[in-house]
Amino acid sequence: MKVLIVLTSHEELGDTGKKTGFWLEEFAAPYYALRDAGVELTLASPKGGQPPLDPKSSDPSAQTGATRRFASDKQAQAALANTKRLADVDASAFDAVFYPGGHGPLWDLAEDPVSIALIEKTIAAGRPVAAVCHAPGVLRHVKGVDGKLLVAGKSVTGFSNAEEAAVQLTEVVPFLVEDMLKASGGQYTKAADWQPHVATDGLLITGQNPASSEPVAEALLAALRRT
Repeated sequence: MKVLIVLTSHEELGDTGKKTGFWLEEFAAPYYALRDAGVELTLASPKGGQPPLDPKSSDPSAQTGATRRFASDKQAQAALANTKRLADVDASAFDAVFYPGGHGPLWDLAEDPVSIALIEKTIAAGRPVAAVCHAPGVLRHVKGVDGKLLVAGKSVTGFSNAEEAAVQLTEVVPFLVEDMLKASGGQYTKAADWQPHVATDGLLITGQNPASSEPVAEALLAALRRT
């Protein structure tokens, strides 16, 4: 099995002067869940090379077993530092696509025509797409084979408005993931703040927050075994 992991290349947190990017746990937990299951992983980002890491995800309070494992894994660090340029990736070469979150994807991947086309081609080919936390924002403009927005009528989740308010970025982000999914016709569900929650609807798998990262990866593995 081959899975493409798509990370953000965006590092500016709006006009705050602060940095953002991808959230470490949301990359590391699925990375190891998939790799340990024998999945061959390829990493990509819009600009290629080293994707920006949200500095807050390096805080001691945000560390997990997976992030600590990554901190001592030179092979994984080298793979992350050398992501392929997304435009150079052939969607047909992969059995599934996974998007880690962090706030970065709301600015670049949500609007990136290459990413949008990648998701549309993957779904059209009958292959699963998974996204966690803010990464369901990448579905904003994605359409299904019927020409309608992909999330319309589907069970979905993502970073909640309450969680965004808790991190005090409601007025900073370009859009709220929960609001966007609902406005796009998605059947949005959520758990209590910071509790794991996964929504699976056919080929689409979404997770609510960082705690949902490994459960999303497990759901993706289950979907791969079915396809």
